[in-house]
Amino acid sequence: MINANKNNEPLDLSYLREMSGNSAEFIIEMLDAFKKQTPVYLAELEKAVFDADWKKASECAHKMKPTFYYVGREDVRDHMQDIERNARELVDIPGVQLAFEQARDFINNVLYRQLDEAKTVLEKEL
Repeated sequence: MINANKNNEPLDLSYLREMSGNSAEFIIEMLDAFKKQTPVYLAELEKAVFDADWKKASECAHKMKPTFYYVGREDVRDHMQDIERNARELVDIPGVQLAFEQARDFINNVLYRQLDEAKTVLEKEL
């Protein structure tokens, strides 16, 4: 489940800070890459869900899952894990569809804003 309490908090970029030696420039590049790639992954997942291609939906969710950890949204990573598992095991398919819609809305309405806010803060560190 996506933790709405984290939606108005800054992203926890500690993983990227540690991985990059606290390089604001590198972290900005990673955030930009995330923001560029996520719509592609999301469109693939949406098509799979719409087409009821549960194997593909599981694979798409699996591919997206770790990226949320990188930006400190373990709750969304876990949400994607649920989509992956349920689609793979054909469990609670209506729930998979709902979970996808929640993830899509979160990404479009919350995460992109959080990424932009994080980038603004990081740019001040350059």
